[in-house]
Amino acid sequence: MLMAAILLAFLALIVCFTQGYVLLYGDAVAHLGIARRILDSRNPGLVQLGGVWLPLPHLLMLPFVQKVAWWQSGLAGAWPSLACYIFGVAGFYRLCRRMLAPRWALLATGFYGLNPNLLYLSTTAMTEPVFLLLLIWITLLTMECVDAVRAADQAQVVLRLIVLGLLIFAAVFTRYDGWVVGATVWCVVTWQLWRAGGLWRRVAPAFAVFTLLAVAGPVLWLWYNQHFYHDPLDFMRGPYSAPAIEKKTSPPGSRHYRGWHNPGWALLFYTRTAQVVAAAWETGYGVMAAALAGLWIALRRQAERASLLLWVPLAFYVYSVAYGSVPIFIPQLWPHSYYNARYGMELLPALALFACVAAAALEVRLKEPKIAESSDAAASEGATVHGVPARLRPLYLLTLGLVVLNPVAMIYGTEVVQRCASLIERHPSHLLADYGPPLVLKEALVNASTRVPFERNLALVLEDLPPGLPILMQESDHIGALQDAGIPLRQTINESDYDSWHAALEDPANHAAYVVALEGDAVSQAVAAHPEGLQELTILCGTGQPCARIYQSERYAMPGGTTTK
Repeated sequence: MLMAAILLAFLALIVCFTQGYVLLYGDAVAHLGIARRILDSRNPGLVQLGGVWLPLPHLLMLPFVQKVAWWQSGLAGAWPSLACYIFGVAGFYRLCRRMLAPRWALLATGFYGLNPNLLYLSTTAMTEPVFLLLLIWITLLTMECVDAVRAADQAQVVLRLIVLGLLIFAAVFTRYDGWVVGATVWCVVTWQLWRAGGLWRRVAPAFAVFTLLAVAGPVLWLWYNQHFYHDPLDFMRGPYSAPAIEKKTSPPGSRHYRGWHNPGWALLFYTRTAQVVAAAWETGYGVMAAALAGLWIALRRQAERASLLLWVPLAFYVYSVAYGSVPIFIPQLWPHSYYNARYGMELLPALALFACVAAAALEVRLKEPKIAESSDAAASEGATVHGVPARLRPLYLLTLGLVVLNPVAMIYGTEVVQRCASLIERHPSHLLADYGPPLVLKEALVNASTRVPFERNLALVLEDLPPGLPILMQESDHIGALQDAGIPLRQTINESDYDSWHAALEDPANHAAYVVALEGDAVSQAVAAHPEGLQELTILCGTGQPCARIYQSERYAMPGGTTTK
């Protein structure tokens, strides 16, 4: 299984890298920029981690992003994501084996590991592959810890408590979903130990370490925000928080997105998104129905209830959409757009595992009554039941065929729909609205269609500037231009260094040799307020992007006492 995951990961990297998909997400470019500026900035250090995105993914990229070629190509973010995909697939198979016979566990793992959206994200600097790895292993180790508690195996309980604490600490510093997962795991483990009686006292030191690690992540992040941004909740209400971004991107006077303060609509949007990223065309409805049936079966049998941790993202994102200013837009639902569709990926492990739990249970139920009576409980524990009638073999083969065809249909479905559209003499775009490349990749392609050309053109202009001279530029939205141009971030004066940034905004001409002002940003406002000593060199505009104006300072004194004029 591990070798198959390695092969798939590198095939995905070859395809996505050669096709130019690795840096389509603006967030991926920004993640790489944060990792780069930890060491490459005017004020290097932990302050460069920022106060909204959690730091672990950036720290994982840190050793790779210092190589300029890997920073520019996006490979610096691909290596950690590929490793997380590989070990995530291995962990998922091990998790599935606890609830399914080997052949069904292999099927569930294939459905998960072959998902084109997951394979694409695993070649980027996005955080989903890291979190999925942690979610899978936290769920697996929680199940093992519960078993060890029931067996009164003190050594195994102690080991798993420590490892679980470390994984929760990592999850808390990866995505905010991890905070909810960590709290839920702590409650599950604490309940099991409390019921175990005397075992609780024998493992008390390990439980204390486990609790300390589970609490340490949120406390440290609150302290970090307070120390560097003077507000412990800056990540929730600061200028780069989800509510601030939602307000910034919404047209003036527009209504809130559908799902705002409406858990019903939020549930619909998230579950529909999870279906579309998991399965081709409309088969996601069947996958979701099967997964819910498998969930009911697991609850009824009271077997491996800790596996329900895989469903935690469902509750988290329904709440986030309804009350956290986190909209999700997909082409299948109004307003038929693309935004945050990748969040549906976090339900993929639950859909893959519990859909196969339902299929395996159906196989047992369809057997001879006598066999079914004796094997129902065994199937829930993953035992192989012998004596399956030949007439039932097609059930597994049919499921296997669907698992194999699913990624093929997700990747090549566009071509099929286009041909059907031409046959019935309709405009292809009408039928392609709900189809296309895998949804997560399609979202990246759509949202990069104007940003990437604009940043490449801006990078060409920046490359022509004399090397080594300071550039005043707000980097939060278009750091990709500096990345394309290969300009060291320490050469720029940007918002990540509070003192030099605000001093330069008060007097741009005397603090920077060149000024890049993007329409509406802080630099453009500073240029409008203090235009003295600035000569406009060029204006660069792009469809759907703010115009960039590049200025040369007539006052900036270079080493040796000369000016840039």
